[in-house]
Amino acid sequence: MIANYRGFITLCRKEIQRFLNVSVQTVFAPLVSTLLYLLIFGQVMPEGASGFDALSYHQFLLPGLIMMAMLQNAFSNSSSSLIQSKMYRNLDLLLLSPMSPVAIFSAFVIGAVIRGLMVGLAIGLVASLWVPISIAHGGWLVVFAVLTTMLLGALGFLAGLWAAKYDQLAAFQNFVILPLTFLSGVFYSVSILPSFWQIATWLNPFFYMVDGFRYAVLGVSDVSPWLSLTITVGFMLVLSVVTVNLLAKGWKTRR
Repeated sequence: MIANYRGFITLCRKEIQRFLNVSVQTVFAPLVSTLLYLLIFGQVMPEGASGFDALSYHQFLLPGLIMMAMLQNAFSNSSSSLIQSKMYRNLDLLLLSPMSPVAIFSAFVIGAVIRGLMVGLAIGLVASLWVPISIAHGGWLVVFAVLTTMLLGALGFLAGLWAAKYDQLAAFQNFVILPLTFLSGVFYSVSILPSFWQIATWLNPFFYMVDGFRYAVLGVSDVSPWLSLTITVGFMLVLSVVTVNLLAKGWKTRR
């Protein structure tokens, strides 16, 4: 449990301030790259790629791009922060402090959530200036935005625990996170895919995060939002329990 509230709040502030100090890199750069995706793919992809006749491809694409940026930045925040703490031995001081593993884990995840939400909000506000879009289900939007950034923050924490150096962390992001996000239905509807690729997409947990968020924004989805919510919550809980237990046991942190 979180017993040392002062230490917990201090660590949360440190995690948030860490990425705010380099906001050009952590917030502005993802905004620019996502808008470039929207501009380029919106021009080269046929309108039918959305799979929904009532939507333009730009409208279909925008929620997926927002979610992809939030996922990648939430993961990057907690993973990079933790591996820096390991390399500079700051994590040793945290583990020796009165803070519990739950408190340490939660603070890193909160920092990841804040960064992910800031990036998503910035992209949504700027992109809405030329892509006509409205929020279909505000409650669902908040739920999926928070849950998915929490999940990727937890996954980033686990990757940071596992990695011993930046090369390993970069490999995890390039060979796990990027493929899962790009093949999660961000750029296309699963309904237009051949049967084999539909099944492959359904096995990708990131698909349910993107599809649930798209339902929240546009009111359309390939699967039920309740199914997406169940799978997202299930993965988040399992991942959080596993990661906290590994941290408590000193996995990859004791030398």
